[in-house]
Amino acid sequence: MPVRPFRMWAVVVSGLALGGCAPSESAGENETQMTVDVRVPDIQATNAFYYYRDVEAAWAFYTDVLGFETVVDYGFAKILRVAPESYLTLVDAEEGMHSADEPKSVTLAIVTEQVEGWYDYLLAADVPMRADLGEVDPSRPHNGFVAIDPEGYFLEFERFNPHAENVALLPMLADVVPLGPVGGVRPARLTVQATVLWLYYNDIAPVGRFYEDLLGVDLLVDQGWAKVYAASRTGFVGLVDGERGLHKATDHKGVTVSFFTSDVAAWFARAREQSLILRTQELAEESGRVSVFVGFDPEGYYLEWDTFLDVEGNERLLPLLAGGR
Repeated sequence: MPVRPFRMWAVVVSGLALGGCAPSESAGENETQMTVDVRVPDIQATNAFYYYRDVEAAWAFYTDVLGFETVVDYGFAKILRVAPESYLTLVDAEEGMHSADEPKSVTLAIVTEQVEGWYDYLLAADVPMRADLGEVDPSRPHNGFVAIDPEGYFLEFERFNPHAENVALLPMLADVVPLGPVGGVRPARLTVQATVLWLYYNDIAPVGRFYEDLLGVDLLVDQGWAKVYAASRTGFVGLVDGERGLHKATDHKGVTVSFFTSDVAAWFARAREQSLILRTQELAEESGRVSVFVGFDPEGYYLEWDTFLDVEGNERLLPLLAGGR
């Protein structure tokens, strides 16, 4: 994997059936609650870093069209709140650890009850589609579609229906107060419950064991060739067989998976205990705003853990991570 000039903060990153899987697939679960090893340090939220040639244009799309709230603006990196404990960070690729030319082998799924409304709204806004909504069949495990953002990242919008596959997921989603728009032109009726970040692999079996051990969680959704794990209350990580998903598995990836935590030092110790391959051998402090370290998962996705410091610029984010609204 290429090693780009290292500006730590630009590495932070965090999709459910269509985006991670083919349009005809869905997500199911076999537990009624997320099981977490109490010895594992906290994850306050999941995040994904996406990298852009024109970060200002991408920012306008995500805030004006999608109506996401900007909770941090560092200039070269802008953190957006997508769901209560799910974030997306837009990064100027000139300042980041990934290039805008690297394969965008990731899909962010936006879980919502208003799939039809989102579809009509985005079509009217001339947002391009990778997979249309098609026939809405409530007997299927899910219904959804896949849109494309200004520089080619896939965004899935999906509703999970009452179905045996979703027996564990639905109670979790029902316990979430979904987020409406904050600014922009998105209609207030269109809300977001959660996200799933779909990642694409050559061999998902060992990767699944890796995430189970690292995060201290059990498999939540098993689609056979796609697996989902809960990382935060509304942030999920999905592992997809690259031979069957919307993307192929790639050597390089234009994305970084990130976890926001109140105790990055404890996660750093756990990463060493788990023999995680590290990109940064020590904890670092980026611009006095965040304490951070970076490692790799088994097939080369960058993993980053971040603790935000109580300093200027983080005023909106910190209370949200502490459970505020």
